[in-house]
Amino acid sequence: MSDALHGLATEYARLRGQARDLAAKCAPLADRADESDSVDEEVRALLGESGLAAVQVPRAYGGHFERPDSLAVTVIREQLAAESSHLDSLFAMQGIGSYAVSVGGSDELRSYWLPKVARMEAIAALALTEPEVGSDLKALTTTVVADGDELIVTGTKSFITNGGDASYYCVLGKEDVDGRTGYSLVLVPADSPGVTTSRPHQIMAPHVLGDITFDSVRVPAGHRLGLPGKGFALVLATLATFRVSVAGAAIGTAQAALDDALAHTTSRRQFGGPLARLGPVPQLLAMSWTEIEMARTFTYQVARAAAADPAGNLHLSSMAKIGATEVAGRVVDRGVQVMGRFGLIRGSRIERLYRAARPMRVYEGATEVLLDALSKQLIKGHSS
Repeated sequence: MSDALHGLATEYARLRGQARDLAAKCAPLADRADESDSVDEEVRALLGESGLAAVQVPRAYGGHFERPDSLAVTVIREQLAAESSHLDSLFAMQGIGSYAVSVGGSDELRSYWLPKVARMEAIAALALTEPEVGSDLKALTTTVVADGDELIVTGTKSFITNGGDASYYCVLGKEDVDGRTGYSLVLVPADSPGVTTSRPHQIMAPHVLGDITFDSVRVPAGHRLGLPGKGFALVLATLATFRVSVAGAAIGTAQAALDDALAHTTSRRQFGGPLARLGPVPQLLAMSWTEIEMARTFTYQVARAAAADPAGNLHLSSMAKIGATEVAGRVVDRGVQVMGRFGLIRGSRIERLYRAARPMRVYEGATEVLLDALSKQLIKGHSS
């Protein structure tokens, strides 16, 4: 990659180098960690020692930047995802699961939880989806009820990243506010009475994933994040800050697949020459390189824009997420194809990358859902 082209400032280039070093340390653990449905403690320790999780929280609470920085998270995820999806997810969720606390939590909550998140002493989680509710979050059934100086949270959340291993959950639920239904976000410590977890599902690229039941869980009223009934604002702010980082992870995944494909096709000889010069293989490799560089350049630009104005550039973050994850799907598939039977070997890195790339087009906004939202914005802008 060309730093001159991407124009990364020294600080971001340094963080990218630290992330590359961390990924290299975790590489020997990736086969095991990427098949685990619980947090790998060795990977967690290495992430903690690296200090990189500190970019996920504000400087005032042990963080690296004044506030979480989209470009920093994106370039770090690019390096981590290239070696281990488990490492990438563990890092990413420290931001996704704590951002609402950073911007909507009380001083007491921020002072208690955010330094722990920065040091990897606490595992963060954001609990949105439910057994019957995915993209249509307004259909959720979890409730939040104010009762004196407490809040009562009741409901079940499903497919929650870090479910079962998290230290706390930022839970979105319906709440009646002044006679109208709103959606509130509440921090629920994982050890609160009435919180139970299970792991009924696992996906093709194993993930720390769980269902959480909140059985009339009582927490102090001060655990509300943001204003009553205004939890969606915090959810959108989280997405606006971190969605583009998914594109970074996708680019890292695609780059790793291209690297593996190049290593195989340049070293393997067929019909008297290297496989990399045979038939359509060179064109497939070159197209993968082209698409990766296009995605990387756009993603870095969007991440800069998101760092400056997350909400104002959410549409660009969605475009980057769509573009990069679709590129990753194509590049990894080409990598498997040009490696032939060696691309199909269970337990190889290319096989792990193939499975890791597919969910990226679904989580944190499925391609089609994001395209639908973009189309509405496009048509509205044209009509006005």
